[in-house]
Amino acid sequence: MQNIKNLRWSVLLLLLALNFGCDQISKKIARTEISDYEHISIIKDRFTLTRVENTGAFLSLGDQMPYFFRLIILTGLPLLFLCYGLYYLFAKKNLPVTMQVALCFLIGGGIGNLYDRIIYGSVTDFMHMDFYIFQTGVFNFADISIMIGIGILLFQSIKSNATKQHIDQEQLDHNAD
Repeated sequence: MQNIKNLRWSVLLLLLALNFGCDQISKKIARTEISDYEHISIIKDRFTLTRVENTGAFLSLGDQMPYFFRLIILTGLPLLFLCYGLYYLFAKKNLPVTMQVALCFLIGGGIGNLYDRIIYGSVTDFMHMDFYIFQTGVFNFADISIMIGIGILLFQSIKSNATKQHIDQEQLDHNAD
């Protein structure tokens, strides 16, 4: 039983480290190889690299707030949520595997962006996509990790709701017989 617990912890820590590590390595490369606001076309102007130092949150929201409020809202609150997320991930023994993986993506990405904010005073964003009818903001691998985590949780929620509705319908049909 202890071996299973150790294996679970090891896998979760590995997933967290991979999310954080990929994010930080990519940002280090972006900081050294891409000049501020340089525009590098990767796929016919549909996928480009453009380095931006984001002092705000998602899409630079809040970057005009006074420093004290930015410190609380963009550093303090995420730190509290990430600490709670880590506690929840490691303390809850019966979490579904999909939720554990989703939390690793969310927390790993969150730690990556929080680390940047604390160490550099801003988050390095450097990827941009243009899908003809809409464009993304400039983002990084931590943002991708966070979106993957949200996607997994959303998929799991929809799947469990569909399963619950199916079971409820079967019980109604059985009771009607």
